[in-house]
Amino acid sequence: MVFQLDNTLSFPDPRLGDPDGLFAVGGDLSVDRLLLAYSHGIFPWFSFRHSPEPHWYCPMQRFVLFPSEVHISHSMRTLLNKGQYRISINEDFDAVIAHCSELRIKEEGAWLGEEMIEAYTQLHEQGFAASVEVWDGEQLVGGLYGVTIGRCFFGESMFSLVPNASKLALIHLARFLEKHGGLLIDCQFETPHLRSMGGRYLDYDEYVRMIQKD
Repeated sequence: MVFQLDNTLSFPDPRLGDPDGLFAVGGDLSVDRLLLAYSHGIFPWFSFRHSPEPHWYCPMQRFVLFPSEVHISHSMRTLLNKGQYRISINEDFDAVIAHCSELRIKEEGAWLGEEMIEAYTQLHEQGFAASVEVWDGEQLVGGLYGVTIGRCFFGESMFSLVPNASKLALIHLARFLEKHGGLLIDCQFETPHLRSMGGRYLDYDEYVRMIQKD
């Protein structure tokens, strides 16, 4: 079942949604609505060229990474030890989200358009979204961004302009979260890349209990 949202700041029960996780359309991308959404494991995802309003997803099986469980391969350890790249947090959120958008903007189902960029930038400005940057000298060569609520990081997108740059960013994020008491990284969907790094599924009810911990 897919619900139509209005301007009321609320969501129906996502357990009633479609098997692919879609359960609502409409509403807006305001900071308040996005914070309400992510605090319940809900996220917007829609092709801005084909939909005039947001689509809201909440899969009942969630692919997550636990910071202490992130697998670092021998080749990645070697790359890290070389110290070729500098990795930072929140040095250039705007550039990271712009690169994530540009690399996919020509795709038919591209979702990271101007409206979404503005929404996540507003979240960042209020301290609820963060970026990780990978630098080769002064050049940004990779990174990721996502939403931060409590001790959880909800990954949104990543990019690499050189091999393995997004993996470097993710490893750095996991180490940072582990050091500072972070609970999990929500990956939304499984990819071979994330599976190889130790990602695994949680069912929705267990996942919600974790993201709503104090």
